This record gives sequence, C-alpha cells and structure tokens, in this order.
Amino acid sequence: MFDTALTANDLIFLAKGAGMTLIVTGISVLLGTILGILFGVFRYQVGPWWAAPLTFVLDIFRSIPLLIQLVLANAFVTTVLGFRISGFTVACGVLSLYTSAYCAEIVRGGIESVPTTLRRAARSLGMTWGQDMRSIVLPLATRVALPSWIGLALGVMKDSALVFIVQVVELLKSTQILITRLQEPLFLLMICGLFYFVISFPVARLGGYLERRWSND
Repeated sequence: MFDTALTANDLIFLAKGAGMTLIVTGISVLLGTILGILFGVFRYQVGPWWAAPLTFVLDIFRSIPLLIQLVLANAFVTTVLGFRISGFTVACGVLSLYTSAYCAEIVRGGIESVPTTLRRAARSLGMTWGQDMRSIVLPLATRVALPSWIGLALGVMKDSALVFIVQVVELLKSTQILITRLQEPLFLLMICGLFYFVISFPVARLGGYLERRWSND
C-alpha cells in the first residue's frame, strides 16, 4: 500500500510556490507584452536598417539561455552596481525583457500579416496612422499573433522555474525543498506537474476559445 509523509502543510507550501510562479509569470508577461508591442511596432514602422540596434539587443535576449541571463543580471546589479535589489525584482526584470524579445517578433509578424491594401484604404478614407493602427492593424494582427502569444505565456510560466537561481521560492523550488526533506522525488514531482497543469490549462483553453470565437466572426 502506498504511504507518504506528505502533509496538508506541505501542500499549502507547494500552493504558495505555485502562487509565486503565477505572480512572477503574470508580471513578466504583462510587462514583456507591453514592451514587445512597442518594440514590434517600432521595428515594423522604421524598417530593418533603423531598427538594427534594437534587433541586435533583442537577439541577445533570445540567444543566451535564460539561466545565464538571470545569473549575470543578478551578479551585475548586486555586485558590480552595488544595488540591494531582491531576487524577485531581478527575476521579473530579466523575464520581462526575455518575454519582450520574443513578443516583439510575434507582434511584428502579426502586423506584417495585415494586407497593405487595407492600410491604403484606411489612409484613403482619411484615417491617421494612429487610427489605422488602433482600428484596423492591431485587431487583425492580434488574431494572427494570439496562438503564438499563448504559447509564449505558457513557456514563460515553465521557464520561471529557473528563478530559483536568484533565491525566489517558486513551485519547482518548493518541490525541491520537500524532496530534500521527505525523500519522495517521484511522487512530489508528479504533484508539481499537476500544479503546473492546473495553472496553465485555463490559459491554454482561453486561447483556444478566443481563436474559435474570432474565426467565426
């Protein structure tokens, strides 16, 4: 018969870790999406040559593994600059920039999917650049970009497991702490996976619902 030393308090401890995962993910995806929209629109509007410096910086965040970015950012801020910043702040900052680097490409691709004939028609009707972007381009681009953005958000949620390196106790770190104490790795990792499924499944279903609804409009 299966026996475990896991208690209700341990499950609460895991739930708090899951809450921290949601907080870090939510802040990072929100800030990263805002920055990604700004970067994506800028890159599309000014063209590849003028946007080359920004593209180079974003490529750095896409090319270097997230774990290395977290370690280097934490060391630079706390050791080189001498700022006393919490690991939570460092984690959210790095993850936000990491998210924005990918989101910028998603936004740029979504905007480029909008036919130029629609934009020309909007201008011929007297719309300004801002009205064109707000009323025509961004709504159509959102439908194209949504699946990729949902995938990015779920990926950031899983990547947030790496913030343990800057002393943030999220879901996976909470699980590792319990594994060290209880010595039940397989069972605890199954519970950890279940937590990840529970917090990510609604996001995936919401994305699917929006796709179906927009495709029928």
